[in-house]
Amino acid sequence: MTIKIENILEAKHNFWDFIKTTPLIKSERLSKLYKAEIFIKREDLQPVRSYKIRWAFNKINSLSEKEKQLWVVCASAWNHAQWVAITCSYLKIKWTIFMPITTPEQKVYKTKQFWWKYVKVILIWDTFDDALKASLKFKKENKSNFIHPFDDLKVIEWQATVWLEIFEEINPDFYVCPIGWGWFISWQIIAKNLLSPKTKIIWVEPEWADAMKKSLETWTNIELNKIDIFVDWAAVKKEWELTYEICKNEKLKIIEAPENRICTTILDYLKEDWIVVEPAWALTTDALKDLKEDIKWKTVVIVISWSNFDFERLPEIKERSLKYEWFKKYFLVSFPQRPWALKDFLSTLWENDDIERFEYLKKSAKNTAPVFIWIKTNNKKNWSKIEKNMDKLWFKYKDVTNDELYFDLLV
Repeated sequence: MTIKIENILEAKHNFWDFIKTTPLIKSERLSKLYKAEIFIKREDLQPVRSYKIRWAFNKINSLSEKEKQLWVVCASAWNHAQWVAITCSYLKIKWTIFMPITTPEQKVYKTKQFWWKYVKVILIWDTFDDALKASLKFKKENKSNFIHPFDDLKVIEWQATVWLEIFEEINPDFYVCPIGWGWFISWQIIAKNLLSPKTKIIWVEPEWADAMKKSLETWTNIELNKIDIFVDWAAVKKEWELTYEICKNEKLKIIEAPENRICTTILDYLKEDWIVVEPAWALTTDALKDLKEDIKWKTVVIVISWSNFDFERLPEIKERSLKYEWFKKYFLVSFPQRPWALKDFLSTLWENDDIERFEYLKKSAKNTAPVFIWIKTNNKKNWSKIEKNMDKLWFKYKDVTNDELYFDLLV
């Protein structure tokens, strides 16, 4: 596959007026924290908050006039759908979008709300991979134009314009980027080699969805059996063939970011910068925690995009963050069925410890009963003290904080 600098420049030249050249902003907070110059490419300031505006028109408008008379079909969990919709609306092309049933209601609503005259939304199964399979079946049965969100040369050309804009301003030492299905890193590799060969690219994957890392280790584009889908599009079972072929010969560093730690990064952006960042785009900033020594006194660029944050997820994100940072724990405690048992248990806590949840099920035929307890503290050292006190008072307990089954069922 060959993409020349002329292809990227032409793609940039063909932008609509409303496709912005987004700002590259130095983050004083992150720069101070990591003793480096950290710049953020603010693709979240595009309309609908996604860089994907850059390529949907390029791909669809490249169709022949005969192809434009056919239906367009695609699979998406949100952003891809939006920009295919804008393009189809502008060109007056009808389209069908397959989305996972698990797509947040707010995102489904917005997809249906925009350009409803041209859109048909079909919800199917649980994951993007399921939606993709359904859309490919629809394409075959209806002779439609399938608009791939990643694995396409025209897509990669337009994505490379992000790097073009970065290079026009600075020549960074490091570029930290998420992997996902691999399309985002494909254009970065191509554009970097053309425009800034000295820049080092560092890839980031969710810890429990590391398809690219395992594929590069085995020299085979493998498919994972199970993944944690918390980090949206970056949580994939298998990389796309085109992007895998581009990436497999690159000797690049891959960081695996813990899903729960990413939640802390999201909350930091909200609290410190008033910027809404969804999990997949918090990946890159979160990876800086593992790169402190590598990036010290260097120039680093990260991208923020897709800030279509579903605020219904905020309680879960807060819980995950507190759990990862050891400010909150969940215990199953066997309580003696006697009147002063609760008083004894409260004596195990320390100053500023707080019980956020207490569920007690009394069983008349037993001497003990189970209690599910959430405890929050602002001093991590208190945990060892609390557990020693429970042991001293003969409370039997189990720490289920990192037991995912308990977490999913009870939290």
